[in-house]
Amino acid sequence: MATRIGLVVNGQRREVTVDDPATPLLYVLRDELGLQGPHYGCGLAQCGACTVHIDGAVRRSCVVAVDSVAGRAITTLEGLGTQANPHVLQTAFIEEQAAQCGYCANGMLMTAAALLKEKPRATDAEIAEALAGNICRCGTHARIVKAVARAAGRA
Repeated sequence: MATRIGLVVNGQRREVTVDDPATPLLYVLRDELGLQGPHYGCGLAQCGACTVHIDGAVRRSCVVAVDSVAGRAITTLEGLGTQANPHVLQTAFIEEQAAQCGYCANGMLMTAAALLKEKPRATDAEIAEALAGNICRCGTHARIVKAVARAAGRA
């Protein structure tokens, strides 16, 4: 039997209907709501491609059941900034050419945004530690750390 679930995504109330309340949030964000920021990577919460913020905390949406976040504040990359008004991190990633293939960018940006909210002047070591759980296969780690440092006002 289908279940209706109320979500708050990027500040907007949304209603979704799912066959299984345990459906991963990632699938609902992409398939039902059409959001393309979070990516499917590993499906095991190990790569970071699906990272979102739930009530401000970094979470891997591939392992979060959609019914567990009903009514909670979910922020995706699309809610971080807009094309007209990008988040400081999005601007820094562009300026530093921090993405090559871009698949990891969602996880890197969402994780870095949470870090800088907690530690606005994060050191390179703190940035590297925070991003350690995000896998980048094309090897732009140094540029990503530089972009986050730029966003922190240290570059």
